[in-house]
Amino acid sequence: MYVDFVRHVTASRRAQHLTADGAVTRPETLVVEEPLEIRVNGAAVTVTMRTPGSDIELAQGFLLTEGVVAAREDILTIRYCAGANPDLQDGANTYNVLDVTLAPGVKLPDVDITRNFYTTSSCGVCGKASLDAVRVLGSFPPGEDPVTVAAATLRAMPDQLRAAQKVFARTGGLHAAALFDADGTMLVVREDIGRHNAVDKVIGWALEHGRVPLRSSVLLVSGRASFELTQKAVLAGIPVLAAVSAPSSLAASLAEESGLTLVAFLRGDSMNVYTRADRIT
Repeated sequence: MYVDFVRHVTASRRAQHLTADGAVTRPETLVVEEPLEIRVNGAAVTVTMRTPGSDIELAQGFLLTEGVVAAREDILTIRYCAGANPDLQDGANTYNVLDVTLAPGVKLPDVDITRNFYTTSSCGVCGKASLDAVRVLGSFPPGEDPVTVAAATLRAMPDQLRAAQKVFARTGGLHAAALFDADGTMLVVREDIGRHNAVDKVIGWALEHGRVPLRSSVLLVSGRASFELTQKAVLAGIPVLAAVSAPSSLAASLAEESGLTLVAFLRGDSMNVYTRADRIT
């Protein structure tokens, strides 16, 4: 098991707070956003804007959901590398570069102009040349999972997730993702300024703990259900994806193709089930 270097995830900045009664200058807490470069066997394959913390889980989840690795055993080592920063002394570590060494026999990712991994905190899939390049079904088809989940269990999950969003409570600026057992037990929750990063972090946690494929599980996201998040759920073998906000048309199409149960608008006493409604009891 690897241990992440501990980083500050929030920063303080003074701002003018304006109201009808006037203006006052006060400190505000902001979420930290920094680039993370992920290298594989020394070669850079992605740069993503993320909130520092759980970086190794993020790298592992990213490589799994991009089809580079399928199991924890496919990764030999992960280590921080020195990163270039003109404000730091030569040789100082920025903790913004991770180098992943794959196990012998694991194929290196093919990074070219038709499939690049450059991502941003807002949309990880926008840098891909086409949707065909990412419409990949993995080794753990969720359609074969016989799990069922009680509607009451699903309805209780958003409150559990919100209660666990410690940094969001201080900043209001983070997405979150959580994994649950089918009985509603929360397994792990992660926050990040990028919704795709939050999902990669929880999947990376599952990879580290030998839980992939994530059979009989529910992935809950704090925002919308995009194509990319649906793809990540499919590649990790997650049978149920739930979102508190709306799904996209491509997310629903991919969920239908792969046999994933897609739940959205999970709020209060109601929800919409777009695919495989037979799993919700």
